[in-house]
Amino acid sequence: MAQLEPIHIKVDKKMIAPIVLMPGDPLRAKYIAETFLENAILINSIRNMLGYTGTYKGVRVTVIGSGMGMPSMGIYSYELFTFYNVEKIIRIGTCGANKEDINVSDLIVPDSAYSESNIAYTFSDYPNKFTYPSKELNNVIIETAKEMNYKIHRGTILTLDIFGPYVDEERIINRVPRNVDIIGEEMEAFGLFHIANYCGKEAACILTVTDSKYSSLVLSDEEREKNLNNMILLALNSIIKDNN
Repeated sequence: MAQLEPIHIKVDKKMIAPIVLMPGDPLRAKYIAETFLENAILINSIRNMLGYTGTYKGVRVTVIGSGMGMPSMGIYSYELFTFYNVEKIIRIGTCGANKEDINVSDLIVPDSAYSESNIAYTFSDYPNKFTYPSKELNNVIIETAKEMNYKIHRGTILTLDIFGPYVDEERIINRVPRNVDIIGEEMEAFGLFHIANYCGKEAACILTVTDSKYSSLVLSDEEREKNLNNMILLALNSIIKDNN
């Protein structure tokens, strides 16, 4: 039986915007609020999962961390959709690349997420290994990327229950059906897409590539910040376009 009140986010419903950006790291939410939003105020700090609401070019937006992995993403996205009347969530995170032509610092906008996880089946008896973002919201992001002259890669992202670099990722990827073209891997998108679809809401995902099995390149702190800023700006400007 669902909880009648949210447990992990506690704030007046009016304090959360209908469109939410969700980085994994709550400190990145703080950075986004302080760097890009006007009149941003702290609206959640339970368990140090920081959330802020402010405006970007006159449009109200909330940014809040999701934590790491699908269980954490599932909790926060479900509470936002169910208890706070959020209509759209854009995950902004990092991933590893699985294609030689996708470079470190490139942007990925997944068309689908594939996972071996049982989280969707446990949540609502959903038996499939694919979940999907909102086509409409994805199209807005794609059009915005074109307007901003940002190159993006599209395709299927692999969502793992573990942090890929700590295990033999190839062993997992080799279990994926050969007709599924995995372009990268991360830990949250599959869960977010399922929760959104279950709740009748919209979700999308923008990822910055921070590592690749085809490259030894490691981004400096300055390079990492700049490239994450490109992803953040793409998400924020997509909100503006979607709001018009």
